[in-house]
Amino acid sequence: MGEVRLGILPWGQATDWPSLEATARQAEGLGYDHLWAWDHLHAIFGDPDQPMYEGWLTLAAWAKVTRRIRLGLLVGANTFRNPGLVAKLAATLDHISDGRAILGLGGAWFEHEHVAHGIDFGTGYGQRLNWLHEAVGAIRIVLDGGAATSPENGHYRFRELRQQPVPLQARLPIMIGGSGEKKTLRTVATYADMWNAMGTAEFLRHKVDVLREHCAAVGRDISEIEMTVGCKPLIRDTEAEARRAWEAQMALNRTPMEEVLDDDTFWIGTADQIAARMHETRALGFNTFIAEMAAPYDVETLERWIGEVKPMLGP
Repeated sequence: MGEVRLGILPWGQATDWPSLEATARQAEGLGYDHLWAWDHLHAIFGDPDQPMYEGWLTLAAWAKVTRRIRLGLLVGANTFRNPGLVAKLAATLDHISDGRAILGLGGAWFEHEHVAHGIDFGTGYGQRLNWLHEAVGAIRIVLDGGAATSPENGHYRFRELRQQPVPLQARLPIMIGGSGEKKTLRTVATYADMWNAMGTAEFLRHKVDVLREHCAAVGRDISEIEMTVGCKPLIRDTEAEARRAWEAQMALNRTPMEEVLDDDTFWIGTADQIAARMHETRALGFNTFIAEMAAPYDVETLERWIGEVKPMLGP
């Protein structure tokens, strides 16, 4: 097994900026590897009409209050912006942060924010994932210093698109989020440096097998892709204590418990229980874990996940 890496994603909803900034500083101080922001315009848990901070500006601000931790969106909504603009944003963030940017992208799923803002949501997942595949291909070329031109029947209209400056990193990593077997995992195999997925070990085991098939089809070694798993841990000495803290968080986020009880990405329990879930997932090749944290950001979990749980996983 490879080295365990941990990242933190403080939810951008139902919070204020001082809390987001303080959590970023604390995550870096505790030794976390990366720090992530959502790319949403409305709250995605509970009532959508709650405070929500924009993702790219959040990353830029975090870049100036941290020095080491890597920064990215988990994941950027491809529908929100022209891919050429996304390449420019990523390169700019890389310079602002002295080479710490990660470009996260996905097909987008939250129809409410698209309708409210008048953003084209396409005809369905299939079309949005086609757009994503085309966008990532162009972005990779531009970030690497090349010129991107769209195919005649493409969704975009790039004509010898070049940009300066290129990122500070020789290869700014692209993360693709999602587990769709026909299209998303094909895009992961073709372009991604990192892949983010969520779900049970059984679910992920199958997805890894599908990704391996896509990698073989494009002539790529799956080991070149850093596999990351998203989760929402909350740690206490007893499962009952963790459950009470979780219920309080969901209340603050205007999220009825019946909406989240069947969500298997919430890992609520003791340090031993969380470590067991991570061991199970690591056996599949996932060595990078990214914890989403609902406001109010739980300092106990933030400290115990890296200070107590991570050592349980071994070297």
